[in-house]
Amino acid sequence: MTRDADYRRHSKAVTRGARWAALRLEALRRDGFECVACGHRGRLEVDHILPVRDRPDLAHDLTNLQSLCGGCHASKTAREVGFAPLPPERKAWRDLLTKGAINA
Repeated sequence: MTRDADYRRHSKAVTRGARWAALRLEALRRDGFECVACGHRGRLEVDHILPVRDRPDLAHDLTNLQSLCGGCHASKTAREVGFAPLPPERKAWRDLLTKGAINA
């Protein structure tokens, strides 16, 4: 069994409905509609800093939310489920390709 097979999306029940939509918008506004990790502006995701699986009591707590771009959110999730970070050379190559795709 792979590590990601053990990962379950515990926040799925939390991220549905009007309460989440209002809280998500509040987090995005607070963070200036940019990724708190890299400053990217565009399609953003609102992430639970302390995962819902570990702290369900903080599921609707604004102080436990942060705005992240898709890449930063994917990296954080990968670390949480046990995947090692990319080696610096691989990360630099990926960032170069991403930058080239954006500037194209």
